[in-house]
Amino acid sequence: MLNDITASFAPPRPMRAKFPKVTKFENLSRFIFRSAAMEFVVVAGVAGATSVAYDFTVGRAPSAAWRYAAPAIAIATLVLAVSLALRHYATLQTQPLHRFLWNGAAAAGVAVSLLLAALFLLKVSDDYSRATFLAQSAVVTVAVVAMRATLHARVRSALAAGRIETRRAVLLGETTAPTAIRRRLAAAGVRVVKALPLPKDAFDGDRATEAWRSEADEIVATCRASRPDDIVILAPSASLPATRRLAELLSELPAALHAVPADLSDRLGAVRIGELGEVVTIQLARAPLSALDRFLKRAFDLLAAGVGLILLSPALALFALAIKLDSPGPVFYMQTRHGYNNEPIRVFKFRSMRVARDDVFRQATRDDPRVTRVGRFLRRTNIDELPQLINVLLGQMSIVGPRPHPIDLNHAFAKRISPFSRRHNVKPGITGWAQVRGYRGETDTLEKMQRRFEHDVYYIDNWSFIFDLKIIMLTLFSKTAYTNAF
Repeated sequence: MLNDITASFAPPRPMRAKFPKVTKFENLSRFIFRSAAMEFVVVAGVAGATSVAYDFTVGRAPSAAWRYAAPAIAIATLVLAVSLALRHYATLQTQPLHRFLWNGAAAAGVAVSLLLAALFLLKVSDDYSRATFLAQSAVVTVAVVAMRATLHARVRSALAAGRIETRRAVLLGETTAPTAIRRRLAAAGVRVVKALPLPKDAFDGDRATEAWRSEADEIVATCRASRPDDIVILAPSASLPATRRLAELLSELPAALHAVPADLSDRLGAVRIGELGEVVTIQLARAPLSALDRFLKRAFDLLAAGVGLILLSPALALFALAIKLDSPGPVFYMQTRHGYNNEPIRVFKFRSMRVARDDVFRQATRDDPRVTRVGRFLRRTNIDELPQLINVLLGQMSIVGPRPHPIDLNHAFAKRISPFSRRHNVKPGITGWAQVRGYRGETDTLEKMQRRFEHDVYYIDNWSFIFDLKIIMLTLFSKTAYTNAF
């Protein structure tokens, strides 16, 4: 019976064109071990080659290059040690590329800093060329980032093709639930080797019936024969007494045991085990940014907004004059929008439309007759958003974040997309991930707003300083960032 049910849970066969048939599974740990060893060799090699190249450039005798062999190996060893200590490879299969690359650059920075400190403490820095040290630092950082980018691409490709597995898992749960969970596990390289139903016979209070115990013993035997690394029990909250007893039986197996309430299966990506004081909790959501993240983001915002206003002040004055000469009305347009934590803020913009005669909110549309001649240029180039640098200095906005919507627009979609206000869990931005991906402009359909919301939430859940820099570069140089700008 179990074999028939297991067959019904078998994952669908992938398309041959994109996902070739898997004939052999490779363990992720061995794959990463070889990649880390290769990175060690490459880092040591480029560090040593850089010192030789520098000596050759300045005309120093090649025989003097030997003094850099030990530091080159030391740098490679420190990069590896930092990466292992900070668990850079532990969650490689689920890390976004920008975070993995940032971790690699940080490991290289920490490694060369530790080497510099060691050279100073051991009083051997006089024999070590400062120019060589700086060149090695730059080249090693580039090499590590390049190696990490290649490794990330290879792992993702292997996972998508099914050529690699991180762990083997058995799913125990309802017949309608494991499909979605299997997709999430497969994306991380976890291969489901069996999917079995929970015992269906009666479980009277805390006492297991003979029939229930017989089914449970059969499940334990099947799991033991499958030799999984992990067993995942997926059961509704009402079945906790039976689940607890089943967990006791499964604990006899040499495998990690996980329990996931079926009621929360749609939130698997956010659920974590956390601690509040000395109380262990099931953390359903977390704060979007840590205190350090907020400090880093705010420091960058102040620097960028301050420098931007100073450098752009002549151009801003010319745009203000053009607006004033083009049509009657104020230079700036201020509108109340939702900011961080749904708090209302007054957002600055260059006025790009004729002064409205009523207070009814209407989104701008393509060829909108309300848009002035100067305003059309300002909107297409995003220049109308530049006065929001003032909002950034005031702490109401950030350079990068979900774009602030007019309050009426938020009210229109709040009950249709849940939880819509989650996009306000960080400060709104002058530019954002949704905008550079082309999801800006008029949202006259639910689908358009849904896509924008999904990109905003992705940004919040995957924030990093490197991610912000990427969005800024795309805002400046990507054509997609100007899609639907009218």
